[in-house]
Amino acid sequence: MGNKHSCCVYASPQVTRKEGAAAAGQTGGRRGFDELASNHEESVGNLQHISEREPEDWDTDPSSHPKAGTIFMERSKASIQNGLVRKKSQNHLFESRPMKKSSSCSTIFLDDSTVSQPNLKSTVKCVALAIYFHIKNRTSNKHLDIFDEKLHPLTDSVPEDYDRHNPEHRQIYKFVRTLFNAAQLTAECAIITLVYLERLLTYAEIDITPGSWKRIVLGAILLASKVWDDQAVWNVDYCQILKDITVENMNELERQFLEMLQFNINVPSSVYAKYYFDLRTLAEANELAFPAEPLSRSRAQKLEAMSRIAEDRVVGGLVNSQISAQKRWASLDNVSCAISRRSVAILS
Repeated sequence: MGNKHSCCVYASPQVTRKEGAAAAGQTGGRRGFDELASNHEESVGNLQHISEREPEDWDTDPSSHPKAGTIFMERSKASIQNGLVRKKSQNHLFESRPMKKSSSCSTIFLDDSTVSQPNLKSTVKCVALAIYFHIKNRTSNKHLDIFDEKLHPLTDSVPEDYDRHNPEHRQIYKFVRTLFNAAQLTAECAIITLVYLERLLTYAEIDITPGSWKRIVLGAILLASKVWDDQAVWNVDYCQILKDITVENMNELERQFLEMLQFNINVPSSVYAKYYFDLRTLAEANELAFPAEPLSRSRAQKLEAMSRIAEDRVVGGLVNSQISAQKRWASLDNVSCAISRRSVAILS
């Protein structure tokens, strides 16, 4: 597109006069030339962009469809049910004790995590817990060599029983937290990491095992950081964090991860929101709830400013779409008043 010397240039086939004349001689007259041209156009029109390609069962893929249930919630269902039963029993036994303070007309308790700006520490803990349930309640031990830690070690000493014992939640959290702190990644990147991880399990038809979870998580983090962050971390930077892995191995991990995802790295906003709220549900069931604090005046002003900015963006987008739909000869002077005012609130 634009550069004729680019290797990605696609030249649409043209119907030559010689081919048209031959077809016209077979079918008679101008009609043969038109049929040949239409066949060429039809073959070119059938080429789909990669973003338009959807698998047949995409409505059951949790990483692409907003209504499909996430895999980690399904595998942690038993834990969630046990958590609800335990809370009911505790409320029955200790109903005379003072309960946790709830929001009222005078005081509002909320946490500092929103779907647009999640809390980093709490989100990483939740993602590590989701990975823990993936490993604990896996349905098979199928994995690929590129993710085998024994074949591609991340450290110089890999224990002999590396693939026999399930890692604890604390161990997974420590590994993910180390990568996020060293690479200075955001909480949104952690949610995208979980989306790519479950997309890999769906497309490649594998499971996260004790011997492959580190490299699968590393590949998902590597890809999510490059897709989400404007200033992505280079592969060589991860080699500074994990001393015993080479750049060539990191490149191969990224390449095969992308191929298994079928180069589908798009994450709709509805899917992102679904994973965020499912992680909050998982955290609540396992007593990893986001810490709530009384709503202060400064916090309320920040939330109000953020909501106004978001509202202005939505209203501004609707107005712009209406303006573009106007006839070209119409004057835009009368619709200027419909543009929403910009918020003057300052986030301090």
